[in-house]
Amino acid sequence: MRTSDFDFHLPESRIALRPAEPRDSARLMVVPPDAPIRDACVADLPNFLRAGDVMVFNDTRVIPARLFGVRERDGNLVEMQATLLKRLSPDRWTALAKPGKRLKVGDPVRFGEGDGALAAEVAAKHEDGSITFAFALAGPALDDAIRAVGQMPLPPYIAAQRPEDERDRADYQTVYAREDGSVAAPTAGLHFTPDLLARLEAAGIGRAFVTLHVGAGTFLPVKVEDLSDHKMHAETGEVSAGTAATLNAARAKGGRIVCVGTTSLRLLESATGEDGVVKPFTGDTDIFITPGYRFRAADILMTNFHLPKSTLLMLVSALAGVDETLGAYAHALREGYRFYSYGDAGLWFRA
Repeated sequence: MRTSDFDFHLPESRIALRPAEPRDSARLMVVPPDAPIRDACVADLPNFLRAGDVMVFNDTRVIPARLFGVRERDGNLVEMQATLLKRLSPDRWTALAKPGKRLKVGDPVRFGEGDGALAAEVAAKHEDGSITFAFALAGPALDDAIRAVGQMPLPPYIAAQRPEDERDRADYQTVYAREDGSVAAPTAGLHFTPDLLARLEAAGIGRAFVTLHVGAGTFLPVKVEDLSDHKMHAETGEVSAGTAATLNAARAKGGRIVCVGTTSLRLLESATGEDGVVKPFTGDTDIFITPGYRFRAADILMTNFHLPKSTLLMLVSALAGVDETLGAYAHALREGYRFYSYGDAGLWFRA
């Protein structure tokens, strides 16, 4: 298939700049196979699942990965910014930097101001344009410093319309986040509240957690027309032995695996063999799911509405069918659904 097969017109006014309040009051478009679309809200989610199903949540925690500072060289200071991408060691991160081309290995950099500034040095430059920074702090001390000087890395389609503020520290984080490492939120999970989680549990719907640290590559556009030429970005994740056992047991009893977000789905598909057995997994995944893919683990996907021509829209189309997905997106546009990270959600069933 071709990238242009997944294009549609999205008015800028449909991009949500703030989440719904409360979180589970966001709208939910339910797209069952061979049945009419239903318009509901996220709080209604227990009505569309059944006892014995297991929801899989990504418990990664977004770090304030956008850093502003200055580069120092020969007594001259140049303002710059960096977005952390991936931790390499206790004191080193890869990052995207602006301006990045002017940086040289060995350049000292200072993020933040005054006594709380965070010092670093350019340790390496890479062919893909990323930079490795070696920080003066390491481990938990570095984590604390990043939290102090960093800003939440809002998606570019939100950041282009308004600046990050203190509300985003809470809004752009799931209520169950616990593993630091993401530079983008697993946004389907932003809709859940403690009350909704309790009602799902009371309905006999199970809960399991995986960890996939979402990278900035999730926002990269597909720049090729032939999908077979696209190289997917890699992200680091873990499926524990306990989670694998929980999901396999649920499947054996006829329960369905409900992935909350494309991140949990991609990780589970990477951890599942052709026999449908979920195995413990630790490492990087760069799985690229497009129409024609044979799903091994996921039965249902809850996810927000995605960019035109994006890999995430292609993934949804692989699960629910291309025509069905594009038709449902047309319905969402007609009915006023809000798009992207702070927007509404869809519940998609495997065709």
